[in-house]
Amino acid sequence: MGHSSAVWDPRAAIEITKDWNGIDQVTLRVPRGSSARVSLHGGQVISWRNERGEELLFTSSKAIFKPPKAMRGGIPICFPQFGNCGSLEQHGFARNKIWSIDDNPPPLHPNNCKGGSSINLLLKPSEEDLKCWPHCFEFRLRVSLGLDGGLTLVSRIRNIDSKPFKFSFAYHTYFSVSDISEVRIEGLETLDYLDNLRQRERFTEQGDAITFEYEVDRVYLSSPKVVAVLDHEKKRTFVIVKEGLPDVVVWNPWEKKSKSMADFGDEEYKQMLCVDGASIEKPITLKPGKEWTGQLEISAVPSSYCSDPFDHIKGIRG
Repeated sequence: MGHSSAVWDPRAAIEITKDWNGIDQVTLRVPRGSSARVSLHGGQVISWRNERGEELLFTSSKAIFKPPKAMRGGIPICFPQFGNCGSLEQHGFARNKIWSIDDNPPPLHPNNCKGGSSINLLLKPSEEDLKCWPHCFEFRLRVSLGLDGGLTLVSRIRNIDSKPFKFSFAYHTYFSVSDISEVRIEGLETLDYLDNLRQRERFTEQGDAITFEYEVDRVYLSSPKVVAVLDHEKKRTFVIVKEGLPDVVVWNPWEKKSKSMADFGDEEYKQMLCVDGASIEKPITLKPGKEWTGQLEISAVPSSYCSDPFDHIKGIRG
């Protein structure tokens, strides 16, 4: 096993297949057995499995896998708008478009390049896109699966227009959890948040950790670089590390809203939680020729691995 790892070729760990709509999907694998699958429909990560083959992302059993409908689950890319706070369709158009594989991407900063397997995708606006959002851009997305099974998404958005434009952004990450009542989020204590269930009114988080007993739809502001989602029943902690993404969206639809969504099961709210690295409160302004980068790194570690998930991050980051 050690020998095969030493001569492992990351290019051979990438498999491209077609889904039932004829759209390419890219599967990334690493020697220990972890995998990730990315659809060119939306540039969306639709599966992330650990070395035991356990699915770490939630996808609804009622999800609609047919463009231009966005798929309910995985990690949709929300750009150039999050939610319905603007003139565009819900969460913008990037998640509904067919992306292309970028065979010759500009080099990433060395800090963004880690061992494992990766795929580079590219989105450019169509004439239809320019009619509803008249700004020329290049959106490059690299999805990487590390040798340790961690998943990293790096988005680079370049303004190739002659005038500035503004946008909001989110990695709308659907985590798979055992039971939402057994889950808590750490790292957002004492922060201000916008409550989307109360006309985006601003509040301050009072709890020691965020737990769930009802519908939650919030944007936490000026959040730390590291946030942790602890699943007590599975004894698993998702560690979220983000750069260029000051906000964190926390969403669970709970019972009533679940029943109102056609592409979501009535009871599925119990098995999912969205925690998004995002930039929403203050839209990003991008001048002509400039590039914005937003990075999300997620890993799943046993909760017994360390007494504090933040200790784990401090350890692996020096």
